[in-house]
Amino acid sequence: MINEEIRAKEVRLVGADGEQIGIKPIREALQMAADLNLDLVNVAPQAKPPVCRIMDYGKFRYEQQKKEKEARKNQKIVDIKEVWFRANIEEHDFQTKLRNVVKFLKEGDKVKCSVRFRGREITHANIGQKILERVKTEVAELSVVERQPKLEGRSMIMILAPKAQ
Repeated sequence: MINEEIRAKEVRLVGADGEQIGIKPIREALQMAADLNLDLVNVAPQAKPPVCRIMDYGKFRYEQQKKEKEARKNQKIVDIKEVWFRANIEEHDFQTKLRNVVKFLKEGDKVKCSVRFRGREITHANIGQKILERVKTEVAELSVVERQPKLEGRSMIMILAPKAQ
């Protein structure tokens, strides 16, 4: 809340340069802000009495938006990449898919490893379990298992997350 939006009778006033002015009636605080061509901004409305600061509100909002934009730019969005395996996968295909898993983990993404079962392969779910256990041991130094291998419908799923450096 700024200027006339503030409804308290008295406010604890902080000056434009950060010094404590003290508890003042709202009219006097508004007059001091107007004399300096600045705004009276309520920074702590829950306090008794509310804490108000004399500042340029437009400049304050601009700085705030700049900080938020910078924070959004610096944050890393973690994607979940999915790698499909088959129950009867050959060694070379396994190594190729494993290379992709390693690449995704090094880029900082989570990896969802899935073994898809077709037809009667579902009766041999232990084969899929072995494949996922092998992936887990191969990338143990790069990742932590976020979700253990679990059968969901016709596929067995395991989620790996990169280790924090």
